[in-house]
Amino acid sequence: MSQSKKIDFLSIGDVFNDIFIELEDANVTCDINHANCTISMKFADKIPYKKATAVLGVGNAGNAAVSAARLGLNTGLLTFIGKDSDGEKIFDYFNDEGISRDLISQDATLPTNVAYVLQYGPERTILVKQEAYPYTVPTSELDANTPSWIYLTSIGKSALGFQHELVEWITKHPEVQLAFQPGTFQLKAGKSELSDVYARTNILFCNQEESARILEVDSIETSDALIKLSQLGPKVVVITDGPKGAHAYDSETKEMWSVPMYPDIKDPVDRTGAGDAFASTVVAALALGKPLSEALIWGPINSMSVVQEIGAQKGLLSQEKILSYLDDAPGNYGAKKIG
Repeated sequence: MSQSKKIDFLSIGDVFNDIFIELEDANVTCDINHANCTISMKFADKIPYKKATAVLGVGNAGNAAVSAARLGLNTGLLTFIGKDSDGEKIFDYFNDEGISRDLISQDATLPTNVAYVLQYGPERTILVKQEAYPYTVPTSELDANTPSWIYLTSIGKSALGFQHELVEWITKHPEVQLAFQPGTFQLKAGKSELSDVYARTNILFCNQEESARILEVDSIETSDALIKLSQLGPKVVVITDGPKGAHAYDSETKEMWSVPMYPDIKDPVDRTGAGDAFASTVVAALALGKPLSEALIWGPINSMSVVQEIGAQKGLLSQEKILSYLDDAPGNYGAKKIG
């Protein structure tokens, strides 16, 4: 990384080219609480779809990097892409977004990750295959330009060793703040395998269902999950819960917060990336010096904006636009202490 421009926010994880396939006909069934939904289509048949749309450089890490860059932070991305046409497009795209590419590696032996997004209405199911990229911690580069914040998120199962090495490096740099938004394989790895990551985390993000998976229980109340997750080590835990908004717990101040969704300006088009927008925006606000209570009310605004567009990044906002929405927020919008 260039030493002339200090990195405020370094996002780490896999990136993808997403192919959105908008389904024309499908059957969605949910339980009585509109949870545990499944989508079904006729097997061994030709299934019509409305259209397919390609979106570059997405995935949790890419989404977070673009979010932070648009909010005005000097942003870097540590990831792998293939040395193929998709990889070249992604490499150029991140440059256009003002993201440092010094830690983006291009692998000539593996293809760029591709995810297929089956979209039906505003909801989606994502088919994911993460290549086994050879992640290593670039200690010399990080020592030369130590980020203020590291945002660790979804990464392939082959990168477990890399994550332990990363925590070793972070432990030697106590000034570095770590945000952790676990992805599919990190959740599957379990809390014991990643105990060192949780222990060094400054702020942890997950949704309600993921909180139970991390804690290895069938279900758990949000307030209990916040406390139990904090006991794994994170100083702050944030749990999102769809239309119920988000809840946060600061283990140092013992304060618990609740923040509602920001009202939709129109019906959502695609919910892909709403969680990434929320989490990365909260971290970006903290990196900008905002207190947790203020950072929490920035997040839902970017989530609201993202779901108005196809893909996880088109709707990501500038800092100026976030503040404008805050000025126009309903009188009851804000972070409230609970408990």
